Amino acid sequence: MMKLKFDGFIVALIAMIILAYIYPDLVQAQNGQLFETISTIGVSLIFFFYGLKLSFREIKDGLKNWKLHVCIQLFTFALFPLIILLFRPFIQNAIQEQFWLSFYFLAALPSTVSSSVVMVSIARGNVPAAIFNASISGLIGVLVTPLLMQSFIQFEEVSVLGDVYWGLIKEIIIPVILGLLLQPYLGKWASKYSKQLSKFDKAVILSIVYSSFAESFLSDVFHKVGTIYLSALFIAVIVFFFLVYGIVYLITLYVLKFNREDQITALFCGSKKSLTHGSVFSKFLFAGNPNLGLYFLPLMVFHAFQIFVVTIIAQRYANQYNEEILTKK
Repeated sequence: MMKLKFDGFIVALIAMIILAYIYPDLVQAQNGQLFETISTIGVSLIFFFYGLKLSFREIKDGLKNWKLHVCIQLFTFALFPLIILLFRPFIQNAIQEQFWLSFYFLAALPSTVSSSVVMVSIARGNVPAAIFNASISGLIGVLVTPLLMQSFIQFEEVSVLGDVYWGLIKEIIIPVILGLLLQPYLGKWASKYSKQLSKFDKAVILSIVYSSFAESFLSDVFHKVGTIYLSALFIAVIVFFFLVYGIVYLITLYVLKFNREDQITALFCGSKKSLTHGSVFSKFLFAGNPNLGLYFLPLMVFHAFQIFVVTIIAQRYANQYNEEILTKK
């Protein structure tokens, strides 16, 4: 029997949207500086702690399986955007443009970190490769995601090279490097309190989600698009996930002919998107944009759905593995 864990974080995300709908004015506290400060400091600490938990040995070991790594990064930063780009010619009005852009933002993001590694571990996949790819994906995304988005966003208030890249370097790259440098001294502490640090990460993401949706509710964005738009969005996210997962599955099984462990890693790392990085990147890519909550919505739905579905798949892989071990005995 498969046991599905209750994910309180997804419920908390929904609660933040409800809170933003009921009390959107909280985001304007201290002229909007309160949530901005919380976000900036919180995000920097998230990636500092992330650097503390990285292991040079695991990164070094992960470099050996270069074919798997290249494929996963191509799935993440090429396959996802290419699928969405195929629908670009069908855009006919401003609403469809916003709908498409929200999915393209999702497609341009790096892979998720912690959940990918956890799922690969449950399914008995290649865990060192999962750790390497999940780690390197976020760093690649700092460079690649803004480049992918640049052609479709009008950066009226920010410049890509100046504000966007410097913001990402300041809040992601520098804290990660500091964490890596201090890993020999504080790495054990980070491992010991990993659960508490994970809760801190989620708290920061929740504050970003609240502020994003509060600003969108204040600008009345969701009333403008209507329920048909939102219903179509939910359906499109689910179809998109299964389309990507199916393509990755077929390529890794029949074209690349990966072994069981590498295929699991490619499937779980190459078909997921990071809510953490999406929260951070959106601050700079959509600075001052009242539609931020709208752009955030597909990512949140995708995040919740990928955790639910991949948990089931991972447990099925684990059951198959256990049955094979019992058969051999």
